[in-house]
Amino acid sequence: MIRILLVSSDSNIGGAGRVILSYLETCDREKFNILVAIPRDSLLKPRIEKLGFETYEVDGIAEKSLSLKTVKSFVKLIKKYKPDIVHTNACMSARIAGRICGVKGIVFTRHTVYPPKKMLTLFPFKQLNGLVNTLTCDRIIAVADAAKENLAQTGVKGDKIVVVLNGTKPIKPLGDTEVSAVKERFGIKDGDFVCALVARLEDGKGHYYFIDTAEELKKRGRQVKFVAAGTGSLEDELRTEVKNRGLEDCVDFVGFITDVEKLTAVCDVELNCSYGCEATSLALVEAMSCKKPCVVTDSGGNSGVVEDGVSGFVVQPCDAFAMADAIEKLISDRQLYDEMSNGALRVYNEKFTAEVMTKNTERVYEELIK
Repeated sequence: MIRILLVSSDSNIGGAGRVILSYLETCDREKFNILVAIPRDSLLKPRIEKLGFETYEVDGIAEKSLSLKTVKSFVKLIKKYKPDIVHTNACMSARIAGRICGVKGIVFTRHTVYPPKKMLTLFPFKQLNGLVNTLTCDRIIAVADAAKENLAQTGVKGDKIVVVLNGTKPIKPLGDTEVSAVKERFGIKDGDFVCALVARLEDGKGHYYFIDTAEELKKRGRQVKFVAAGTGSLEDELRTEVKNRGLEDCVDFVGFITDVEKLTAVCDVELNCSYGCEATSLALVEAMSCKKPCVVTDSGGNSGVVEDGVSGFVVQPCDAFAMADAIEKLISDRQLYDEMSNGALRVYNEKFTAEVMTKNTERVYEELIK
């Protein structure tokens, strides 16, 4: 049996945490023995233990990649657990400890896509960054082709990078009674065409263009309801903007909700308005699992998730008119909507199930052991 030390520095359940949970739900328990190292009091702990896996709490790693103290903590843990593979999600301390202890294989998953700092694309910093990654891991899993491109731009050798797209379990359909209750909860009226956006309320996520798109469709006489789920530093500012524009009837920022899958299940279209920081959006993948077409910006990994004209539309970032045009096509052409609904489910089943992600991840483990 191959022993895996899986490391997360997340104290909350974000995208990386959800990917870890999806992996644990579908992993080969007969072939892999997995211990999950997490920050003390992480919200992941009860979810992981409910799945039947042991957790190990490490002080000082919450939302932090590197410190000498945590390197020592991981050295102690690795010597005790003796893993064959150390797989980290942004925790440099665990990778260094793995090297110190001579672990057979060290894996790092890159979950984000950001334009690289110019300094890291130039000599000698590019070469230095590449060297650091070479020394501290054997494989880097990029969750999107765009993430792989980011890594290559900053000196990481292509043969160290493997693209493994994020996957999730499908969203379960709701019964008629539950659909009615969810629509009432979010103020969705009969006849509303519902567009959902699930994202942190931060710069780069494009919420002002989300509001612009709703306003444009309202001007065109379309009966739409735009619902954004998530919290962040722009929350009050965005709600004020909606009020100032008189869009309270068609735009609603509902904050953080624990059952976001219910919103996804009742929406007609899933949106992503980002303009610079997307990898493989789990919100889009989950929407596709329940046959929801997606309208997204051509940002980061979005075009690697949504196939333009097949499972939705890909438009230029920061162009509310283009996004409104794409949504209007889906409102006015039922045949097109149905074709894209089926296309979304087909693409999900081919590329984005938790089982596909898990199989590809475990292939990385096995190749390193060999």
